[in-house]
Amino acid sequence: MRLAGIAFAATLLLAVPATAAERIVSIGGAVTEILFALGLGDRIIAVDTTSLYPDAALALPKVGYMRTLAAEPIVALAPDLVVTVDHAGPRQVLDQVAAAGFTVAVVSDGYDAPGVIKKIEEVAAAVGEEEAGAALVGKVDADLARVASIVKRAPSHPSVLFILTASSGAPLAAGTKTAADGIIALAGGTNAVQGYEGYKPLSPEAAIDIDPDLVLISEHGMALLGGLEGLSARPDLGLLPAVRDGRVMVMEANYLLGFGPRAAGAAAELAQRLHPTLAAELAQ
Repeated sequence: MRLAGIAFAATLLLAVPATAAERIVSIGGAVTEILFALGLGDRIIAVDTTSLYPDAALALPKVGYMRTLAAEPIVALAPDLVVTVDHAGPRQVLDQVAAAGFTVAVVSDGYDAPGVIKKIEEVAAAVGEEEAGAALVGKVDADLARVASIVKRAPSHPSVLFILTASSGAPLAAGTKTAADGIIALAGGTNAVQGYEGYKPLSPEAAIDIDPDLVLISEHGMALLGGLEGLSARPDLGLLPAVRDGRVMVMEANYLLGFGPRAAGAAAELAQRLHPTLAAELAQ
């Protein structure tokens, strides 16, 4: 369908009757996880490339990466509903989809426990499944509260340097107001980077000055580095005592940073490494 000449939509709808949501395009790994957790996997006709869980999502058609979407592939699917997190885009693409006559529900993406709950509630409301959403909220809220009650007893808050990716250039490290910053806090740690917001290249001098207790890195980032051997050989991160001493943890990025139904599990897994004396309790 050609979109030229169609005025952009001024607003995007935040809810849709359940009877109209039989063909859903899900954009954002956490959104897809929530829809499956609500029992709506059979209604999803396509997802974005960050939707890697559950396994059933991997077999679904893809509409591209959530931050570089195009309207045409979405419109061509003729969905009843597009559900997306608020940082997906470009925004004008979502406006084009809405202007073409398709309902777009934008849900918030907070990086803390209340943000997880709000996201579930908003997705459930968008698909008209408030009752199922309330049940999922109850479970996830209890899981998050359990982790919080345990890490509250931690004797310290170890510093964590999160590296999203690193290849030939400077490593991309997480500052404040990021998903990494949020999950580190949930796990009872402290983000080692406090000088900036977002994800930015980290200079060798800054890396040495930070001297984190733990280096946390995504699976994708570690693969690009060539594993622990490649990380250790770098002239920046390889000089960190944490790297030299093996205080490095690798986790799958979407699981760690998704802030969806599995957020409590990701926080607990990280917390086990940060707080060894509480590890047995966190693993239960």
